[in-house]
Amino acid sequence: MDDRTPVLIGAGQFTYRGEPGESPSPTALLKIAAERAATDAGLKAEALAGIDTLAVVGFTIDAPGGGRLVPHSTNPPATLARRLGADPAYSVYSHMGGNSPQQLVNTVCERIAKGETQLALVVGCEFLGSATKRLQRGLGFADWDDVDELPEPNRIGDPRPGVTPYEAKHGIGRPINCYPLFENALRARDGRSIPDHQKRMGELFAPFTEVAAKNPEAWFPIARSAQELVEITERNRMVGFPYTKYLNAIMEVDQSAGVLVASLKTARELGVPEDKLVYLHGCADASDLWFPIDRQDFHSSPAMRLTGQRALEMAGVGIADIGHIDLYSCFPVAVEVGAEELGLSLDDPRGLTVTGGIPYMGGPGNNYAMHSIAVMMQRLRDDPGSYGLVTANGWFLTKQSTGVYSTTPLNGPFERQDPKLIQAQIDALPHPVVIETPTGAATIETYTVVHGREGYMMGIVIGRDSEGRRFIANTPADEATLRDLEASEAVGRTGTVGRSEDGARNIFVPD
Repeated sequence: MDDRTPVLIGAGQFTYRGEPGESPSPTALLKIAAERAATDAGLKAEALAGIDTLAVVGFTIDAPGGGRLVPHSTNPPATLARRLGADPAYSVYSHMGGNSPQQLVNTVCERIAKGETQLALVVGCEFLGSATKRLQRGLGFADWDDVDELPEPNRIGDPRPGVTPYEAKHGIGRPINCYPLFENALRARDGRSIPDHQKRMGELFAPFTEVAAKNPEAWFPIARSAQELVEITERNRMVGFPYTKYLNAIMEVDQSAGVLVASLKTARELGVPEDKLVYLHGCADASDLWFPIDRQDFHSSPAMRLTGQRALEMAGVGIADIGHIDLYSCFPVAVEVGAEELGLSLDDPRGLTVTGGIPYMGGPGNNYAMHSIAVMMQRLRDDPGSYGLVTANGWFLTKQSTGVYSTTPLNGPFERQDPKLIQAQIDALPHPVVIETPTGAATIETYTVVHGREGYMMGIVIGRDSEGRRFIANTPADEATLRDLEASEAVGRTGTVGRSEDGARNIFVPD
């Protein structure tokens, strides 16, 4: 192999379960994961001072419009580099998106193959669990030592918001409101009854909980039955129909994970044992038509399909050759669509997760897939010669990054395809005309009913007007209407759409 062949040499994870008032700062979480990655590679922590590339996954709290309620560094990569005693020539901080860990690994591997990087740390964390409790209890953050006011970091990724203002004002800017729209569209396409589909979702995620129960880093290491996941109880309320709480990603966790990536020459110079080396054989990145309102439909993902095909093609293997799988799993529909686009059965005997999935392993903001990669590395070391597939998803089934890994050395140079090639295919796809102020007869294309802790809140409808143009609307907020939408299939139901009394939103009234 070429000396510039990129190779993953170490991975580290950390989950903090202690008192919130004693929780590690964001930089401390990152540093712990980095040091564990060094240890995993057989290196001392001091070796981290030698990194020439540092890529940090963006914190959820740094999403546009999030404010700075929780004090932390204005330049997380720079602050972490100081703590490590490092002076990386290339340092980046990602924009928002759960695709970020895999995308950063893809990017770093390309840099190594081009001779631009020799030793890189890719790391991320989430701290909303303890930070939220500190705010609620008035505990403050005086013990956090990383509140550095530094110049803005170099950013990487796509900075666009996940939804348009039109979508946001109707309530689909939150994942817990948007992903149910995809789920209900998928159920309607398949002609499955609501009770049968609830059963199907429970049966899909119950094995995920069993994997999480055996994962020492899992936030909720509890095995649950299929019925327990979907049965509405005081502890498992409906959140966004058809998702109960146990089917939702939970971001309020304290977790970190990172990987060390090196050129083959550097790995050997550092003395990393050969049986530690894991190679990225295939990768790809692309986004579906960016805003949900523009999608061809709400039950497919061309980006998942095309990035999967490209990563497998680059690796020179087929889906049948993959021994270990981790599909991005924020909500059931992400797994359902991902499996379909990759040609996988939902009951594939290989399993669809190595971590336990986001609702159970934990939802560390944009950094979940880093845990996937870390666990996958160990799976592959334990099963030499096998291949592992990791998918990562950002925003609302929007941004997709895929990686195929193995301990098998690369047979030829690492050559990442320009993501623009796949993106051009996706951007050329047709999509519906959108009308922002529809009036008159209309039909539901997909929908959800949003619940709060106290009960029903609102209905969200994506529909088509009499001319086939797509729109977004809310429904009347009375409980009778919302209950009726949950009682039987509402996709395809007719009604009337118009403006709300204050003119701020569209309102769809079912027939």
